[in-house]
Amino acid sequence: MQQLELDFQPLRILIGCETSGIARRAFAELGHDVWSCDIMPAEDGSNRHIVCDIRKGILHDGWDLLAVMHPPCTRLCRSGRRWMSGPGKWTEPKQLPQGRTWQSMKDEFEEGVSIFEACWNAPIDRVAAENPEMNDLAADRMPEDLPKPQIVQPFWFGHSEYKGTGWYLRNLPDLEPTEMLIEPERGSDEWRAWNRVHRMPPGPERARLKSRSFPKMMAAAAHQWAGYAMQNIQKRAA
Repeated sequence: MQQLELDFQPLRILIGCETSGIARRAFAELGHDVWSCDIMPAEDGSNRHIVCDIRKGILHDGWDLLAVMHPPCTRLCRSGRRWMSGPGKWTEPKQLPQGRTWQSMKDEFEEGVSIFEACWNAPIDRVAAENPEMNDLAADRMPEDLPKPQIVQPFWFGHSEYKGTGWYLRNLPDLEPTEMLIEPERGSDEWRAWNRVHRMPPGPERARLKSRSFPKMMAAAAHQWAGYAMQNIQKRAA
């Protein structure tokens, strides 16, 4: 952990919808008071992880910054739109995933909307919510003040991979690249390797592995967002 200045005042930071601990550890490395929460236990067994539904009270505990890492987005994103509706809006899809009903898909959609809305509307000054660009059905249900997401790539931060990551930001700056890599030639073996996330085979672990945070991206987020928040708090206090 870095040497802290005498006037350093740590932020209270909540990392929502994360079990890996990657984001929690990135902010904690800077000396902040950081907790993560999810309905599942933390992979690293940390005692700074709360097993709970993020909608059930924890958002009102006086946080300076909320970073929501992996709220349910499968039914909200553009790629999942074809399973939710046929032509127009909310007409029965022509096809559904094997073993699924349209009602079960709509229930998952409602769950995703509820969690995202609860986080975005939380009484917290600074919010960063990770989610792909939403389909029209989800966009219709979002708060009016929700901005367009900033779409960033892992290779902006030194990870040789493609995975567009959307950040919906309130009172936080766009992430700036810290270690921009040169993209490989399209169709090359290296390019295919960079598409590892999109080429993952189906399986029970696919969703969890695809949603996993990139450590260097989260290190950049911790430095940039926490630094920005501290500057603004200090300005208000001066």
